[in-house]
Amino acid sequence: MSGAVKAYVGLGSNLGDREQTIRRAAQYLQQQDGVLSLRLSSLTRWPALGDSEQAEYLNAAAEVVTTLSCRRLFDLLRQTETRFGRQRNGRWEPRTLDLDLLLYDTLLLEEPDLVVPHSQMHLRSFVLKGLLELNPDLVCPRLRRPLRVLAQRLNGGNFALDPGRLQLISIGGLIGVGKSTLAERLARVFSAHLLKEEYDKNPFLEKVYHGQSHLALDSELFFLGSSASQLRKDGKLRQGIAVSDYVFFKALIYARQWLDSDALSQYMQVYESVANQVHTPVLVIFLEDTVSNCLERIRCRNRPYEQGIDASFLEAQRNGYEEILARWTACPVIRLNAAECVHPEQILPLAKEISYYLAGEKPWKS
Repeated sequence: MSGAVKAYVGLGSNLGDREQTIRRAAQYLQQQDGVLSLRLSSLTRWPALGDSEQAEYLNAAAEVVTTLSCRRLFDLLRQTETRFGRQRNGRWEPRTLDLDLLLYDTLLLEEPDLVVPHSQMHLRSFVLKGLLELNPDLVCPRLRRPLRVLAQRLNGGNFALDPGRLQLISIGGLIGVGKSTLAERLARVFSAHLLKEEYDKNPFLEKVYHGQSHLALDSELFFLGSSASQLRKDGKLRQGIAVSDYVFFKALIYARQWLDSDALSQYMQVYESVANQVHTPVLVIFLEDTVSNCLERIRCRNRPYEQGIDASFLEAQRNGYEEILARWTACPVIRLNAAECVHPEQILPLAKEISYYLAGEKPWKS
């Protein structure tokens, strides 16, 4: 091709002299025909993805200005890996040098041996960190989101798609934000199992909202047991896609709002005994809106026991979510404004974006 483009490459090593290998490989690439310039990011240390027994990786990203076609650049990267001792024995093998073609200008390409942008770069903090250092304004051509937004979703974590897991999408947010409606719509698009919080079966809930605080522990234990039953790892749901209109950890937020210290202590013993027995979501969607908008929806849906909910109750809920999400690294979190999923026609584009966080084939419906 005649014009030069910017491409971005991920570099990693966890065998031998990692830093020397990466720097020498970058220097080698820069000397090749068709490579006009190369900028290397800082090198950072990360645990090996998918195998905690391996030595940690040293990772970096490189910005390459090149006249090579995407395919020729990819071939050059493979040849360079071999030159620096890379052997291909398995997916999660240790490696002297790993070179991934992450971005090639704004190209979208899907071939059996080459997918650009890299199919899982949006799940890797060790990739996004280097890219953002080189160019903080980069946008992913496939997800059409700034890389800084994709990085925020990971909170410093690194993830791999695993088709052997239940592909659980859990939706969190304030009362009245629209969790159930979104869950129902996504479940239809994905032909997924729909898991809904069983508030209408809780015999204690209405009494607690009407001031019978001595029943708060019973109410919260009912919700905990119901959620644990729906999400238990040894239950009926083990693979495929499921959508829940709650995040399991929300149980902690409500318990802290409703229970006194003695009751909370009793509750936590039960919570801790079941928390490891439930499926962890592969994706959390945190649905956001103003407290006033949520209160208006609560009024409109007119559940009698909810009519006493006020702004301070919802603000405390928001604080509880934010406290947990600030240290959440179990899976990516997509923060979504409620206005982005109000209309039915907004759901399919959203579902397609979500699909890049799920493993396996997506049973789309029109």
